[in-house]
This record gives sequence, structure tokens and C-alpha cells, in this order.
Amino acid sequence: MGEKAALVEQAARVTAIMLRETDMSFSCVDDRVTSCAIGPGAGASVRQAVLQILSLNVPTILDADALTAFEGDPATLCGATRPTDVMTPHIGDFLRLFPDIPTDNRADAARRAADRAQCVVLLKGYETWVAAPDGRALVNRHASPWLATAGSGDVLTGLICGLVAQGVPAFDAASIAAWLHGDIGARGGPSLTADNMISHIPLVLRGCLHDASEHGSGSRT
Repeated sequence: MGEKAALVEQAARVTAIMLRETDMSFSCVDDRVTSCAIGPGAGASVRQAVLQILSLNVPTILDADALTAFEGDPATLCGATRPTDVMTPHIGDFLRLFPDIPTDNRADAARRAADRAQCVVLLKGYETWVAAPDGRALVNRHASPWLATAGSGDVLTGLICGLVAQGVPAFDAASIAAWLHGDIGARGGPSLTADNMISHIPLVLRGCLHDASEHGSGSRT
């Protein structure tokens, strides 16, 4: 969801995604909507939209501009998020929202941020840490330097949102998506772009299903 100009641009290019224009009331968000993602390419004016979406009590994935729009006033954002929401900052975003939390120990930083925001925090980097407000945390090291490409984080946000939409709890969804995102990077190699990352998703999922099937067959013999 975004501003009208962005909607027109997307509608002219995308052929397989349903688009709907909305306003700041987000009246189109009803009980059929099971997750939202906001932030990538949203611009500085996204602040009001973020707070409105969070007030609708729909699990929300917050990335990019949805985080940086609260630089200087992180308490407002942290006062609106819930354990069903996920923040996905890279280190720069993190320092804007949590300037008083040291990042030399990323595990501790993610935990402290999750406790303060009372939501799941996925701190992106060469090691991606996922922390929940209840103290759970894990690290994903299954990644690739080829993920350092424009738009890669947006794909991660979409993966988390898709899993949450299917009923996967926020912490689990962020953890699973971090691994899937890393596997896409490993498969994609040096020519990887955000556009062709999407085409790798079915291959990664097929590989997971194949591995699960082999493991299941082995356990029955």
C-alpha cells in the first residue's frame, strides 16, 4: 500500500499482484487482512501511516522508511508495536532508533531492542539476529555476500509478511525468513538482484520440501 503516484507506477509494471488504492484511514484493511508490510520505498511521510496501521492490530512488518521516520522519536514507535509485529533494521536503522544501545554485541543489542519495543527485532547483517520480547533469540549465519544488493531487504520483509499471513508466529516467521533469504543468496550467486531473488523462492522451498521428504522416508525405515 502506498501513495497514489506509487500505485500508478506499480500498476503499469506488475501483472500478478492485486493493487488497491487507499488513504490514511486504511479502510481497506478488514478481517481478511492477516498481515501488513510497510516501509520499503515509502518516503518520509510514512510516519502517520505506520501509526495508523499499527492501531489496526494487524501483525505488521516494519522496514526501511517505516523505521527511519521515527529517528529522534523512537518512543512513539516503540509505544505502538506489539509482540505480533516485526522490525527489520540494518545496523544504520538500528542506531537511529536505539542510539543508546551498544551494537558491539549484536545478540544483546537485538534482545534489548525487542524488550524495549515489545516486538520481534530482526537485526540484519553478516550474522542476522532475531530476538523476541520474551527473551528468545537466535542467529542465522546461513547467508551470502551476494545479498548485499539494493532491494534485498525488501524481499526479506516480504518473506516474513507472507509467513505471518499464513499464521506463523512473528518470531518463527522472522527466523524462517532469515534462513530462506540466506539460501536465496547462496543459490543466486554474484549476479543476484532483488528482481531475480523472487524467482529463487520456489527453488528454495522445493529444496526444503525435498529434504524434509528424504528425512521423513529415512525415519520410517
